[in-house]
Amino acid sequence: VLSKGPPTAYDLAAARDFPRRSGGARGQLVIVEPVALAPYDSEKIVVRPSPGEAAQLSDAQWEDRLPKLLQARILQSFENASRLRAVGRPADKITTDFVLLTGVRAFEISAVDNTAVVEFAAKIVRERTGRIMAARVFRVTVPAASTQGAGAVAALNEAFAKVAKEHVLSAARAV
Repeated sequence: VLSKGPPTAYDLAAARDFPRRSGGARGQLVIVEPVALAPYDSEKIVVRPSPGEAAQLSDAQWEDRLPKLLQARILQSFENASRLRAVGRPADKITTDFVLLTGVRAFEISAVDNTAVVEFAAKIVRERTGRIMAARVFRVTVPAASTQGAGAVAALNEAFAKVAKEHVLSAARAV
């Protein structure tokens, strides 16, 4: 699809509406910017016309590089959950108990089956020892109303919110 003018820039929404928690907040967590391969390490929104083939939407892009945007929205998701004593980025210079390392495996629209696919590999590492306390892969697919523009972004947002919520609840149990 040819675009007239610059592509529309879209944001991601942090996960909200977490279940009530029992017990007090624990641990302090630093969230490192997610690692991503080249197709995901940009503002471009990835669409897969067929397995193994990557393209970008011409009419839409992220407001910032996807890893930086993910770091911000994952951090906000943790803040929204109120499960930890403190959460921040490495630049925040907080004394931390744990570090969250995330790798983006998929953050894309599949044109083959009109779905949004979000997949992360996450590790929680104890800061003092470097020991991995928890590791898990999170994957969510949701139907996409469209493989272009706002419809594609809405599906990616929905998939991300589900992954982020599951991710936060799992990490909070490990910390």
